[in-house]
Amino acid sequence: MRYSKIHKLDVSNGSGIGVALFVQGCHFHCKNCFNKETWDFDRGKEWTSKIEKKFLDLMDRPYITRVTMLGGEPLADENIDDVMYLLYKIRDRFGNSKKIWIYTGYTFEEIQNGYSNKLCERKNVLLLADVLVDGQYFDELKDLSLKFRGSSNQRIIDVKKSLMQGKVVLYMK
Repeated sequence: MRYSKIHKLDVSNGSGIGVALFVQGCHFHCKNCFNKETWDFDRGKEWTSKIEKKFLDLMDRPYITRVTMLGGEPLADENIDDVMYLLYKIRDRFGNSKKIWIYTGYTFEEIQNGYSNKLCERKNVLLLADVLVDGQYFDELKDLSLKFRGSSNQRIIDVKKSLMQGKVVLYMK
């Protein structure tokens, strides 16, 4: 996996104060994407065990309540295995004390029911996540008044409740 950047004090990509990892690479190429520099899977920086340790250590502060994975596309076939491994490490080290937010161009339904070589891995990511911001960014639905998302088609989903109820439950906080 490659990554574009890490925000060590992130207040924009989820509730509370968090740490955010912008993975490198995306196939969606949304019109007027604010992160076009993350589209190329070969750009960015190499994710190493040293960077992983630094990333996990950034979370090990009492005021950090969340970690966010975005990009690029964290659930792209090229990224999903490393993202899932990292999420397991976060859960192992911090339990449920840190909320995990995932931003993806895939919808919740596509992750649950779609066809892909990595469908099983995407479903497993849902088991580790707390909040999913789903759906591609659509420039014609851009709305600057929306919290934590760019266009009105995107949803902020409470993953745990959605999986328990078998339907999308929006995150309320």
